[in-house]
Amino acid sequence: MLIKLLKNQQYNHHKTFQKPFHSHTRNDADRGNIKAGTSKIKVIRKVLDVNDAIAQQNRELFAKKGVFVINVMSSPGSGKTATLEKTLSYLMPEIKCAVIVGDICTSNDADRLAVSGAPVVQVNTDAFGGDCHLAAHVIKTAVNNFELEDVDLLIVENLGNLVCPAEFDMGEDLRLVVLSVTEGEDKPVKYPLMFRVCDATLLNKIDLLPHLDYDRQAAVKYIRQVHSDMPIFEISAKTEAGFGPWIDWLKQKINLKLK
Repeated sequence: MLIKLLKNQQYNHHKTFQKPFHSHTRNDADRGNIKAGTSKIKVIRKVLDVNDAIAQQNRELFAKKGVFVINVMSSPGSGKTATLEKTLSYLMPEIKCAVIVGDICTSNDADRLAVSGAPVVQVNTDAFGGDCHLAAHVIKTAVNNFELEDVDLLIVENLGNLVCPAEFDMGEDLRLVVLSVTEGEDKPVKYPLMFRVCDATLLNKIDLLPHLDYDRQAAVKYIRQVHSDMPIFEISAKTEAGFGPWIDWLKQKINLKLK
């Protein structure tokens, strides 16, 4: 089952707060980019404060319904959707799953994940400005399409982006970043917030390592430099190499909440 969500008033936080800028980060004033107290800082804080309040409502709802929620983020082309396809095949039907997919346009990824038999909701952000991330109010609306009593695990596939999605709490239990070996070793230090806020890294496409000039140890070093104790699972969504430890770890996390 695939449900495509269209524009409605609940989604349009930027209609209320405007969007004359791109960054939503809480730390712009501290970085010296603009003076604290300007209207830009006030709007940034207001957007994020409203988002955090709705995220807390989501978190309380998920706790009440007994739903474990993961927010999966990455840059475009990391193999995020392929990784989730294989992950669903390992988890279902033992664990009842549902998926929310965010993209600017198309339902391509949602169509692929719906083949698993999990209910899937597609959110396209082009209808409300082409947002580069999903936020708490979007998740709050999207979950109305599920019978949460019948869901153990809700997977949110965020938009392909290593910047903005990291800044928005959605009420999730776990944040994951998928990093492909084709992206280069230095992404964790170039985009540190993403790796700082995530709970685990899936280092994907390791089947390509024999064909690449890629320093795996350097990639791990950079991840540890940003997040010293982050679990790192080296996987291939194509060959399923490394999926055993990743699935075992995820099941342990889910069971800790649901038991």
